[in-house]
Amino acid sequence: MSLQIVSTIIIVLAGLLMVTLERLFPYTKGQRFFREGFFNDFILYTIVQSYVLGLIIFAFLNYIKTNTGLYEYSVVGNWPVWVQVIFFVVVHDFYIYWFHRWMHNNATLWRLHEAHHSPRTVDWLSGSRSHSLEILINQTVEFAPIILLGAAPEVAIYKGMISAIWGMFIHSNIDVRLGWLQYIINGPEMHRWHHSDDEGREYQNNYATKFAFWDWMFGTGFLPNPDEKKPKQYGLRDTPDYPLSSIEYDKVHPKHIAKVTWVDTVAYFKQHYFAFRRRTSSDAIKEYMKDKKTGKETAREMEKGAKNLKHAPQKN
Repeated sequence: MSLQIVSTIIIVLAGLLMVTLERLFPYTKGQRFFREGFFNDFILYTIVQSYVLGLIIFAFLNYIKTNTGLYEYSVVGNWPVWVQVIFFVVVHDFYIYWFHRWMHNNATLWRLHEAHHSPRTVDWLSGSRSHSLEILINQTVEFAPIILLGAAPEVAIYKGMISAIWGMFIHSNIDVRLGWLQYIINGPEMHRWHHSDDEGREYQNNYATKFAFWDWMFGTGFLPNPDEKKPKQYGLRDTPDYPLSSIEYDKVHPKHIAKVTWVDTVAYFKQHYFAFRRRTSSDAIKEYMKDKKTGKETAREMEKGAKNLKHAPQKN
């Protein structure tokens, strides 16, 4: 059995484990399994989009490999495979931290990233919802060094498997308490705050994918005590016209699968087109407010401090 088949089986088993743990130990109780865009995320984003983009990305990289002499240098080819895997996982995660942070602070890139933040239910599957152009950029950057630096062929498979499983884990609705490990590796505790839509600055934090120490190192770590505070809602409340699926799965009979397929497929293409919508004055206002949101808490604290100072007893 090939390594690629084995890795696929491991990913599927990991997904089943995440689903089971979500039912047994939910972070947010009462969250539905079949929720908005389930077919969209599972079939179109996870399977179809991933497969098609994989063909495009590796065709492009193989073209570069065969038409340049970069691969012949085999810069990392003599390293042990496990060292190569660790190296590429850490380096790529460092890149993802900064590019992810840039997407949240750049109006154009945010339009591509909106799709990923659009699910109003964050679970093991919702992390797969990402605009195809965002995936093209990130996965090209992810796999290009592996191929062009002459890494062992199996490194790309190991790296892809780790990314897939970790992506399901950090988005999962599992009540995981990692304790001090949360300062080293990223988990659902931190990443669910990144997807929160509670009118605070939470979504401007916790950009890391695998290693939380990037956030703590660069001042973007955010982790309240989950016993005292949890995210109340997710999604894009400041973009009410974002094209979500209109199907309510709990009211759809299994025989209506054709309707579900059609509605979610239309939503998939609308979500892609929405990133290129014409910029209006309301968009400009939202972008301006988005830029100012990070300073909202500081402004409120200053205003509160000024009021307290105004009403404080004066010393003679």
